[in-house]
Amino acid sequence: MSQNKEIISTLNDLIETLKDGQEGFKQSASGVDDTQLKSTFDQLSLQRSKFAGELQAEVVKLGEPDPEDSSSVTGAMHRTWINIKSAVTNRDRHAILAEAERGEDSAVAAYKKALEKDLSAPIKDIVMRQQTEVKAGHDKIRALRDAAAQK
Repeated sequence: MSQNKEIISTLNDLIETLKDGQEGFKQSASGVDDTQLKSTFDQLSLQRSKFAGELQAEVVKLGEPDPEDSSSVTGAMHRTWINIKSAVTNRDRHAILAEAERGEDSAVAAYKKALEKDLSAPIKDIVMRQQTEVKAGHDKIRALRDAAAQK
């Protein structure tokens, strides 16, 4: 596989992960009554959408006119967000946060895996910046989950 094709594949994998997160946070926001938590989920959903857009633009620059534009159909992220649907139905704050954190674990792992690939410097910079923000989102969700467990 040429280096460009491998980079495109790596970025498309991240785009799927980001789309999974975008959808999961959107579902999570609909399942909570707390306006502050809803706002956090909405912000993270928008962030993931923005990040996916950035990576889609890079894929196009690399010569692939049709970058990934949907979430995954299989895999850990998809199963996690399916679990969020059931937590949302029950409006269980801790369960929603626990499933969101599980999804975030997958996102952090996807970025770590991507950074192990041979990426060009500009793309690596974008992925590293996004990874830092995704990790911050993960840590925020984990802290909120831990706080919800105390209640």
